[in-house]
Amino acid sequence: MKTKKRPAFDPIMFLAKAGDGKTITEYRKHQTIFAQGDAADAIFYLQQGKVTLKVVSKQGKEAVIAILGPGDFFGEGCLAGQIVRMSSASTLTDSAVVRVEKQAAVQVLRREPSFSGMFLSYLLSRNIRIEEDLVDQLFNSSEKRLARILLLLANFGKDGQQEPVGLKISQETLAEIVGTTRSRVSFFMNKFRKLGFIDYNGGLQVNSSLLNIVLHD
Repeated sequence: MKTKKRPAFDPIMFLAKAGDGKTITEYRKHQTIFAQGDAADAIFYLQQGKVTLKVVSKQGKEAVIAILGPGDFFGEGCLAGQIVRMSSASTLTDSAVVRVEKQAAVQVLRREPSFSGMFLSYLLSRNIRIEEDLVDQLFNSSEKRLARILLLLANFGKDGQQEPVGLKISQETLAEIVGTTRSRVSFFMNKFRKLGFIDYNGGLQVNSSLLNIVLHD
């Protein structure tokens, strides 16, 4: 008697449906997903939209540490023993977010090699991104850092695709990410627009020519 072969596990399909410790929530822009200090009891997967991660010091100083896009995980610190959230997550645009309870996440990571492979690949790419961010912050000018952030927001170099940013990200937020003042960001944005590197046409359009700023010594 032949045993029925189990269908191949599809990580994307797993993350596309609620149930089995998963919930899917639609957020409006500027809504909080979790706050710094909240219990760390789940991981999250961004189906669509943009999410920002921020930290606030005891003195009240705020810093943006990451802007996430579709296909990104966040909140995974709970899998490594993190008890409370070390940052806050909120939406920059209307977003769809999958919440996977910690226990459900642990089970699928142990049971499904395709999911654990996908998750590990993401963690490795994020680690590379963190290293690049550190090098960028230490050695590059604020103009280059801003150009790189805009290219990342436009998904430049991600799966060979590029798209309009399509969101109204404030210059204050960009200044927090870059580590400079709002006036400097305003100066560089105007410069980029005059040079044809960016456009404002129903949303921020980032052109591939902006890469010239990043590559220029």
